[in-house]
Amino acid sequence: MATSRPHPKKYVRKLERRKPCVHGEAGLDLRPYQVVIRPLVTEKGTHQSTRYNAYTFQVNPVATKTQIKAAIEELFSVRVEGVRTQNRHGKTRRFAQREGTLPRWKKAIVTLHAEDKIEFF
Repeated sequence: MATSRPHPKKYVRKLERRKPCVHGEAGLDLRPYQVVIRPLVTEKGTHQSTRYNAYTFQVNPVATKTQIKAAIEELFSVRVEGVRTQNRHGKTRRFAQREGTLPRWKKAIVTLHAEDKIEFF
């Protein structure tokens, strides 16, 4: 069984010189209409909206859950109880003789207060 070897002195000195990461302001300043791209009207989405009062949206990939919540509340005048997000990978597709990839996108499932509804149609 192999034991871990000691780190070289040069590597240890390099780690000691490394400065801590200092973060600035978090994220971009997105407007509500930039956060929510479109509602996803699918069979599963309509089932979730009628049964669990949860609506699905395609959102900006850099948007956070708090930005999504604020955007939905402002655009639709509803109370949001929870936001779940998924980063969806782009599917592989054939374009003529070449293989390509569709772009990645972000999906948000927004759960509303029991008294609130969103009507798309």
